[in-house]
Amino acid sequence: MGMGRALAVALVGLHGHVIEVEADIGQTLPAFVLLGLPDAALNEARERIRSASQNSGVPLSRRKITVNLVPASLPKKGSGFDLAIVMAALNAAGDVRGTGSTVFLAELGLDGRLRPVRGVLPAVLAGIAAGCQEFVVAQANLAEAELVAGAKVRGYGSLAQVAADFDADPTQLVFVPWEPCGTAGGGAQRVVPADGKAGKAPLADLSEVAGQGEARLALEIAAAGGHHLMMVGPPGSGKTMLAERLPGLLPDLTNEEALEVTAIHSLDTLADGITALVRRPPYEHPHHSASTAAIIGGGSGIPRPGAASRAHRGVLFLDEAPEFDKRVLDSLRQPLESGELVLHRAAGTAAYPARFQLVLAANPCPCGKATGKGIACECTAMARRRYFGKLSGPLLDRVDIQLQVNRVQLSQLSDTGQRETSAQVAARVQTARAIQAQRLRPFGLVHNADLTGRILRGPLRLSGKDTLLLDRAMGAGTLSARGYDRVLRLAWTVADLQGRDTPGADDVGLALTLRQRGEGL
Repeated sequence: MGMGRALAVALVGLHGHVIEVEADIGQTLPAFVLLGLPDAALNEARERIRSASQNSGVPLSRRKITVNLVPASLPKKGSGFDLAIVMAALNAAGDVRGTGSTVFLAELGLDGRLRPVRGVLPAVLAGIAAGCQEFVVAQANLAEAELVAGAKVRGYGSLAQVAADFDADPTQLVFVPWEPCGTAGGGAQRVVPADGKAGKAPLADLSEVAGQGEARLALEIAAAGGHHLMMVGPPGSGKTMLAERLPGLLPDLTNEEALEVTAIHSLDTLADGITALVRRPPYEHPHHSASTAAIIGGGSGIPRPGAASRAHRGVLFLDEAPEFDKRVLDSLRQPLESGELVLHRAAGTAAYPARFQLVLAANPCPCGKATGKGIACECTAMARRRYFGKLSGPLLDRVDIQLQVNRVQLSQLSDTGQRETSAQVAARVQTARAIQAQRLRPFGLVHNADLTGRILRGPLRLSGKDTLLLDRAMGAGTLSARGYDRVLRLAWTVADLQGRDTPGADDVGLALTLRQRGEGL
């Protein structure tokens, strides 16, 4: 009897800490003590482990087993430590060997089956960063774990199979046949597609949108520069259709971006079916009744990611934006600037990336009839003020494009002429993004939406003649300093789409129009 060791990973947000699992078998009465700040789910591992090891033919020692999770000061949560704990305990009893340098990530069933856990991808990434190379996961998590370059991953269906590969006596083992389990994580299995098409409906195409030439242009500019967009218009004017087609204009994610996005989806309760990197920009469309925790993240214990983080590198669409709680909307102000959400809770602090494109849609008034002369509108002035009062000035100041979307005319709806497809527009977006990426590489930036005031008034400063309209708007008090910079960002994107080296007065004028078209509504 002696000491046994194995490795596991504790996730705090997307950041993982390699945990050394120490097991000691004492010479006293039977007991199982688990140390190292385990949560309730982890404390229950003691009973799962005893039953699983007994039913796998490698019963735990009948003496006192003390398991310590190092560092002991870091809170541990979840069932992903089950396999590491039982392997450390069996190593201490001499039933298995060579577990000290292997990271084990799996939950145990009472019959000894290995069940998948969430967060395997970020856990393997953390292990690789800490210098670990050997990983053991449940068979259902194998494809996900193998997405990490440099990781030597083995997938198993049962504890007996794992024990056999670590020199357990094969004559004593009871092998349980592995069966795919679609209920890990508390719900039905969901496969996260690699291309945005597998397992879901095809991406909506821009050619299906009738009319709305100005809105289509605004959508193209938003996609090319990574700009935030707000559309205000009557019901049925096509705001939702346009927003749903924005992801189809965005290019595929790079390898680094895809790994980052897939790691966030790996933390999703139902994301135990990840078999490939998410290559298409994600699209999140939460209902207007969503809480602050649902949008930015939260929950009990270590905060979990919300819709804003799941939309990282993609689109977050808030339809009927004024119907959202004002606190929910204002909570987006910080990630719109920093691209990151840092959530502080009593149990710990978690940081999640949240660099998304925000798309807001709103009616002109609560009843939606305040268009044209607004004769049919039944809303009072107070009701209209209260309706748009949910959208605070600081939030709207961060939205680059503020567009009024008009009702589609019958002639436009009946027009059967050839409309541009998403693929045609996406090609121009790709070209514009390549131009700006090359220009911004010396500054460590990728999109025009990331440009800072220091750069816009320094190396990329425009002449006073080109910014005359902009200077007048700011002098008249209709544009803030932040809005001034955002119009300049838009102007650079317009120039990139036109293939010009620098924006001219016309580009600045168009950018200013797109910025101020929605004002006063």
